[in-house]
Amino acid sequence: MSMIKSMNSKWVVALLAAFTLLFAQSTLYAAPASQQAEPAVTEYELFLKEKYEVSLPGQATKGDFIEAVAELLGAEATGDEAAFTDLAADEPLYAAAAALYEQGILKGPSIKGDQPLTNAVAVSIAVRAADLEELAYTYPEVKVEAALKSLPLASGFTKGHVAQELAAAIDTGLLPAAYHASFQPGAAASEELAHTLLGKVLETKGQYKQYLGYLSDADILSKLNHAYASSDIIDEPKLQKLVNTALEQELITGYNLKDSRFEANFIDSLSLTYGHSDLTHAIQLIGLLRSEGLDAKLQFEPKTSAFVFHPDWGDPGENAVLIDNGNYIVYSKEYDLEFEFRNAQDKEKFETVIMAYAKKDEADEQGLIAGSWWQPLYFSDTELDSYKLITNNLITSPDSHYEVHPFSLNENSEKVVEGFKAIDPEVNVTPYQFWVDVPFFNYLNGGST
Repeated sequence: MSMIKSMNSKWVVALLAAFTLLFAQSTLYAAPASQQAEPAVTEYELFLKEKYEVSLPGQATKGDFIEAVAELLGAEATGDEAAFTDLAADEPLYAAAAALYEQGILKGPSIKGDQPLTNAVAVSIAVRAADLEELAYTYPEVKVEAALKSLPLASGFTKGHVAQELAAAIDTGLLPAAYHASFQPGAAASEELAHTLLGKVLETKGQYKQYLGYLSDADILSKLNHAYASSDIIDEPKLQKLVNTALEQELITGYNLKDSRFEANFIDSLSLTYGHSDLTHAIQLIGLLRSEGLDAKLQFEPKTSAFVFHPDWGDPGENAVLIDNGNYIVYSKEYDLEFEFRNAQDKEKFETVIMAYAKKDEADEQGLIAGSWWQPLYFSDTELDSYKLITNNLITSPDSHYEVHPFSLNENSEKVVEGFKAIDPEVNVTPYQFWVDVPFFNYLNGGST
């Protein structure tokens, strides 16, 4: 949807067509990343609950923690039955314990799953789950002693694997500095520490959020410029063969192609996605949101828009391919900006700002940021009162990290999916509904604003 200048332009028709088928929460962070070393504990807790349905009780047992770690890692036992001295194969904890035992995260033979989770045990399991075990065991005693100086430990606690694992947890940040002053190995692990260690395991394994920074960071525009310059037209022949055939058959008029490796993985209830093509627009949008008192985590997700272009519309440009029916498929470099706001109120306020300063209602309208569109595109995976439901007929492949996103009205989704299946019976299509802004919804229904 790049180069949108006026509603009379045939380019507008072509580019917009690409999409036709196509706490009560508390504040999760109080300062930008440059001012806050660690995410607030509630941020980890909410992430674990929303993404994995994992929530530990106020005083967790070792068994609770074992089950949570197994769930996060997707760990399943594949070998012979583990011979635990205090856990039978028909007990509820056995499957998770056996899976972690097989991976070397639990040592056995005694599990003691019903005992309170202690600080030392939680850290040891987290270190092994985060694949830091080998690093820990390289620590000589003198290095362990140096690392543990920040903890109020009894003298002599510098030998053995537990001390090495604790030292590695400190040096790698798996055990954040906020917990050092009160850390006692044998004390019961607090709910906050247990959730934090689980969150840190996900970070180390690359399963947590990824983002450029916060809107309020001093270097956020530099990072955004670099991310945009590093992106390009995406080429994925296998998936594009399928959806380009659908374009030729006029089953759809466009689609978006994205790389799942850039997915922000934000908390759904606090996040919004905003699509555009113009870098200047993105830079000004960040300034606009900051000027309105909004802060958020920001991730840049590159995407390519593909759409049908008719030859009588003019020159299709260099990123165009002639198809059998005489039309062209044109590819446009675009992006999605993914925001995770501090709270639900800020997420709701986003639309007010866009409607006032980033939505075009007249051809020569003044007082808008550069590159504003007639139908701005932003959407949420959770319900917002003023938004409308549409469908993303998501196409994925087990052989690729690329995804195809053809949007459609809900009532057209079944026909779109059936059409894809007719072209390729093995195609993996997962339709799901999400909430989009009203102007874009009106466009899908044939409206102009």
